[in-house]
Amino acid sequence: MSADRPRRAVLALPNGFTLGNLFLGVFAIVEASRGEYDHATLYIVLGAILDGLDGRIARATRSSTRFGEELDSLVDAISFGLAPALLMYFSVLRHEGWDWIFVFLFSACACIRLARFNVEQAGRAKRHFIGLPSPAAGGTLAMYYWFSQTPLYTETWLAGLAWQVVMKYLLAVLAFLMISNVPYPTWPTFSLKSARGVLGLTGFLAVIAGLILLRKEFFFPVAVAYVLFAPLRAGIQGLLARGDENGDADDQASELDPDGVDPPPSRPTRRLHGRPGRPTGPHDEELG
Repeated sequence: MSADRPRRAVLALPNGFTLGNLFLGVFAIVEASRGEYDHATLYIVLGAILDGLDGRIARATRSSTRFGEELDSLVDAISFGLAPALLMYFSVLRHEGWDWIFVFLFSACACIRLARFNVEQAGRAKRHFIGLPSPAAGGTLAMYYWFSQTPLYTETWLAGLAWQVVMKYLLAVLAFLMISNVPYPTWPTFSLKSARGVLGLTGFLAVIAGLILLRKEFFFPVAVAYVLFAPLRAGIQGLLARGDENGDADDQASELDPDGVDPPPSRPTRRLHGRPGRPTGPHDEELG
């Protein structure tokens, strides 16, 4: 009995991080409704950090379960779907009219993306995500408010646009990318045994340092770079692949006759009863 208690504690540890993420997501909604938008953004970002840790802890302790995967998806739908969308609704969008429909659109796409992830990718080793991960989408959306409160924001062309217009487009684009088939790279594992592991650990430490030192100026540009990187890479790869296909087609065309038409294939002939050149027929194998 006593030997089983440590095992139960290990199983509960990653789920505790997941529930901590849920607490921060709900608290972000409450703070946004109170007009504390800066605090609400911070709680969504902290929730994203917990979301990144719970899975790693589960794999490190070999305590990953189907229950934990489903719980994580349900929590992510709230913390990175509903919470950031409501933050934008309370802080930017008009409360009258139909602006609330963008909250529904973003939340619905987050739920669809998480459901598809559970069906296609959950529990498997992966080097990329299909579609923009919901924590990245929700974090980008939430950190737009932080960025808009900085002097750097006033120096960009975004400052000349109406908040309501920018936010509607941002909500729609992020929602579409979540349910798209664009492959997004996963965060490298933390390790000192490989270059990829060192890169992952360095990136995580850089995120923590940015959160402490330049959280309002740092996160939104980095998040936008990640959001745009995968579609741009997929577009370039598509153009290169199309160029290769055209090159192959040209190579095949160069092998045609001068009129650009393949010569008709010669019909096979066989010698039968001393008569050369007679075409083979369906019953030739029975003759002779």
